Amino acid sequence: MSTRPPGVVVVGSINADLVVTLERHPQPGETLLGRTMTVMPGGKGANQAVAAAKLGAPTTMIGAVGRDAYTDVALSGLLAAGVHTDGVERLETTTGVAIVEVDDDGENTIVVIPGANGEVSPSLVSSAAGLISDAGVLVLQGEIPAASVAAAVAAARGRVLINLAPVVELERSTLLRADPLVVNEHEGALVLAQLTGAPAPSDHAETARALLACGFGSVVMTLGGAGALLATPSGVLEAPAPRVSVVDTTGAGDAFVGALAARLVAGDALSDAVAFAVRVGAFAVGAEGAQPSYPSLSDVLPEAPSEAGVRA
Repeated sequence: MSTRPPGVVVVGSINADLVVTLERHPQPGETLLGRTMTVMPGGKGANQAVAAAKLGAPTTMIGAVGRDAYTDVALSGLLAAGVHTDGVERLETTTGVAIVEVDDDGENTIVVIPGANGEVSPSLVSSAAGLISDAGVLVLQGEIPAASVAAAVAAARGRVLINLAPVVELERSTLLRADPLVVNEHEGALVLAQLTGAPAPSDHAETARALLACGFGSVVMTLGGAGALLATPSGVLEAPAPRVSVVDTTGAGDAFVGALAARLVAGDALSDAVAFAVRVGAFAVGAEGAQPSYPSLSDVLPEAPSEAGVRA
């Protein structure tokens, strides 16, 4: 039996990010000169765990790394943030790597090589079932095998937050345990098509409502610089984002998810947690990289505009 307080448990990917800065992204077949390359810790799962831990949530990471030159850097952010890593296995393979290009507008492209993340098996997840069952909030993404996501959900007794990024095929019963489901507008359309076979409405709020009607307890749709929408049976709440200067959007969505989980495990209402997470995401775009850009409790977050409200 674990003696840890109910906290955030993240089951997901752990990467090393190779971040290249350049003036603009190349066209197909084009060669460009970049400016810099930096190796940083990353992976959607690790990013979300670091974001939650830096905001004060007791956080545990479950996943895998390899045994290679990128292992230590991939784990460094988790360790620095105080994330418990006893659920992280070291496998006889390569560590996951993401190659990130960031242009002068702060927009990025990312190529992910899964490495050990692709070997996060249901048995590996089941070996950490005690940690998962004790979680106040279990956080999952789409960068580990779908069967392993299902194994984690099956072990969960607390709240399940699924950030289906990238969108992968999950059993309907597994996916509908999400409360909330967190997706961006593109992922939301893909999930809706997966569940209903229907195209998404042109209005983001209507898409969120359509997803809610599929049986989710709640749906959060992130909209980049526009903020986020929260759909519940009570209606659709708009959480506008602060207006900030963008340096690098890498990992901002993960900062949002980690912050959302941290505030939910602290007892916030979902609407308050979403509003807070939007501010954390806005903070994260103001610096280079993913994990290095995330705020701690001592940082001052940008203020959101006051036009938040509920759509009927």
